[in-house]
Amino acid sequence: MVRAAPSLTVAARGISYPSIGQIAEPGDDKKTNWDGGTVKPAPFDYVRAENVGEALSALAANAEAQVLAGGQSLIAMMNLRLAKPGCLIDINRLSDLDYIRAEGDELALGALTRHTAAATSPVVAEFCPLMTAAYGFIAHRAVRNRGTVGGNLCHADPSSENPAVAIASGATLVLNSVDGERRVAAEDFFLGLFETATGQNELLTEIRIPKAPANQGWSFQETSTRKGDFALVGIAATLDCPNGACTDARIVAVGVGERAVRLDAAETAITGAAIDDASLVAAAQAARDSVDPPSDFHADSEFRRDLVFSLTKRALCEAYGRCRKEG
Repeated sequence: MVRAAPSLTVAARGISYPSIGQIAEPGDDKKTNWDGGTVKPAPFDYVRAENVGEALSALAANAEAQVLAGGQSLIAMMNLRLAKPGCLIDINRLSDLDYIRAEGDELALGALTRHTAAATSPVVAEFCPLMTAAYGFIAHRAVRNRGTVGGNLCHADPSSENPAVAIASGATLVLNSVDGERRVAAEDFFLGLFETATGQNELLTEIRIPKAPANQGWSFQETSTRKGDFALVGIAATLDCPNGACTDARIVAVGVGERAVRLDAAETAITGAAIDDASLVAAAQAARDSVDPPSDFHADSEFRRDLVFSLTKRALCEAYGRCRKEG
């Protein structure tokens, strides 16, 4: 059945809404009829959750359910019928998942935080300057106004920027279901192409990011076909160099495989080294050698490897320049 908010009429499939028209039957290959015309998605049930508990109950009751947050990726995929959820659970009214706040030494982001809010937040800039830097590359204003941080992470596009930010920042993702809460490190959250560790009955409710150390440098670098497009290659980097030598590094790439990945070889190459041109080149070369990116009509594999080299070196150089030196 098609379900709306409690204040609206609840109608079964095949029955006309006063304002919607005929709903196509399950399995109907034709476009769904809507006000005498047609719409592009396959037929689906609709639930507009009024609170988190209602959303979790709907997820538990619908094995083919997907969550609608900003809808900037999901709706497009539904219109192309690349995604055919049996039930769409709309969480846009859950204001208790829309917040940005400091909690001790952690930044807490509600999953419904809009990109624009995160991009312009002084709290985000203080606790996670890497995220603020990445928003210089993320989408366009109209998309940022509607899209959400949590929805973007759950979509897990392999060229998206925020998964790299989450991994490089050591974020933890908080998942809830009717069975309780569990927490997953960002590094373990992204499993593959549009695949995450989120269970079918789970809802991402919060992202927690430890406050960046005072002496830590950061950088986000990206090359895309046009400003605001997904990255051909993107590099997120954090660097701790209290005395001119690197004591810790996190380097994460997007656009080089089926998910955002840490470049372990590059991190090993730079950690313990004095930061100079030779060590930056060594780390960038290690990054280049460790990836096997795909080829497509935007860029071939070899070009993406070259981008990994150039962007890694650039990111590490900029991050080092932002490190506070001691002594």
